[in-house]
Amino acid sequence: MADKDEKKPKKNSTIKQIIQIFQFTYKDDKQLPWLCGGAFIAPVVLVVVLGLVFHWTWLTWIFTVIAGIMLGVLFATMTLTNRADRVGYKQLEGRPGAAVSVLSNMSKAGFTFSEQPVWVDPRTKDAIWRGTGYNGIYLLGEGGHERVKRQMDRQEHEIKGVTAGSSIPVYRIVMGDGSNGTTRLQDLRKTVTRKKSYVPSNHSNKLLARIHPRRRFILTKEELGILNDRLRTLQSKRGYGIPKGIDPNRMHKVSRRAMRGR
Repeated sequence: MADKDEKKPKKNSTIKQIIQIFQFTYKDDKQLPWLCGGAFIAPVVLVVVLGLVFHWTWLTWIFTVIAGIMLGVLFATMTLTNRADRVGYKQLEGRPGAAVSVLSNMSKAGFTFSEQPVWVDPRTKDAIWRGTGYNGIYLLGEGGHERVKRQMDRQEHEIKGVTAGSSIPVYRIVMGDGSNGTTRLQDLRKTVTRKKSYVPSNHSNKLLARIHPRRRFILTKEELGILNDRLRTLQSKRGYGIPKGIDPNRMHKVSRRAMRGR
């Protein structure tokens, strides 16, 4: 009987979630009400102006105004989502592990990024993560640009020992403020998905299957599986470059929901 009397916690409704996101974003973005209001009103005003110009009938007025309101709600929601993402990225900027956390939920193009860094500096807390996708291998660095760059040279040298004879590209991404070739956190997902290289059709790939320039991706699913297996073997032999006293599981794992205050 006691179990029946217990009330199950109700899931937050969509409206309540939107309110929570709005409150979370408004704390750091005071222009939010004006932007969302403008996004909502703009299509409604456009519908009214068109109706006055073309002298619509009452039936046409009703349907077009409803359509304008629906568009306004859509545009306002898109504006809120975009501004919430910006605030979330701003709050995460500079936190250890924030970059790989942003990429951890990516399923597009076969992306896989390990939550554990392949190298960490115990003094400066600089770190490098490695990921793979259908378009190659990714090295993601956080910390001093020059220090991380030198360690990326070593990481790439080790990777080339595994992929020797192939044309699998290794992409480097160093987090920063956008200057000196660094990438801002809010631009990270876009930067990763846009990186793509193609190899001439007459190029010989001795490690994996041949690469055709007309293919959407450089690697097939089977080739990516082979690559991941070889990189895991490399890492197991080398060991993770994590010094004592640093717990990789405590490196600020976050999600997009957390970024928006949910």
